[in-house]
Amino acid sequence: MWQHIDAPLSDEVISRLRSGDMATVSGVVYTGRDAAHRRMAEALARGEALPFEPEGQIIYYAGPCPAPPGRVIGSIGPTTSGRMDAYAPALIRRGLKVMIGKGLRSPEVIEAIRACGGVYFAAVGGAAALMSRCVKQAEVIAYRDLGTEAVRRLLVEDLPVVVAIDCHGGNLYARRH
Repeated sequence: MWQHIDAPLSDEVISRLRSGDMATVSGVVYTGRDAAHRRMAEALARGEALPFEPEGQIIYYAGPCPAPPGRVIGSIGPTTSGRMDAYAPALIRRGLKVMIGKGLRSPEVIEAIRACGGVYFAAVGGAAALMSRCVKQAEVIAYRDLGTEAVRRLLVEDLPVVVAIDCHGGNLYARRH
């Protein structure tokens, strides 16, 4: 099934998604990679606020290239999601609903997605230049010193994704052929 999704996602929208569904996402999406996730986990451990309120939000595991002249952002393809697996369950328990990346997830992340009613979208690797055309606004909101790994707030329009892991336990990576 093909769906258009507006961010942030409600529990009702998430419950309709099934692994294998194709979708486009429009609305606010945050970026963050390894170093930003480590800092967010450290902030949580100290009882500090996160750079954005995770409740119902989407994080895209990406570190965009600098914007070329006349563009909002440079190439912005997904990075390997497994590098965030040590940090993702804590963010999911804090209300993060959606992650976008590429590749397999750990059993702990899969269980947190199922238990907390989230979803993991896979984005197409190798299409970073095309994905950048979906970004209409971009602003660094935290950890500027991390450069491309800083947390950004993006406004996206029709960002293409595939539901890889749904809240019902469906897992595109576990399907037998």
